Amino acid sequence: MVEMNPSMAQQIAQAAMNFQTQQTGHSPESVAVVLNGDTLVVTLHGALTKVEKTLAQSAEGASKVQEFHRQLFNAASEPLRQVIKKITGADVRESTSEIETAAGTVIQAFASGTMVQVFLLAKKVPPSNWTEDRSGNPPAV
Repeated sequence: MVEMNPSMAQQIAQAAMNFQTQQTGHSPESVAVVLNGDTLVVTLHGALTKVEKTLAQSAEGASKVQEFHRQLFNAASEPLRQVIKKITGADVRESTSEIETAAGTVIQAFASGTMVQVFLLAKKVPPSNWTEDRSGNPPAV
């Protein structure tokens, strides 16, 4: 059996999934990773728990869920930032996390449970590096 090394995108997706699971106890349903120049976007689908989705059905509850995730990400994202640096070879200059509304309403946003994480890297990562495995080992968060 031939063992394939994961791509940079796959490594970051796994690191983001591990981070989300460690921080919240809930694994996202799927993760999408996009790199464009110096901007890295990680989208976690199904990232909210059933309780968070229920809470988010009111404006006040939605605000609390958004603030919780914002504070959690700001306080605990340094290990994820370091893994991204290890994988891409670029420092993470800025990062933010926000629950995104799909149709402009809080209920729809939380119904889909999508979280978008954006990392602004300190330098551009060449597209050829994006499909190569630089470390040979999956990252640990």
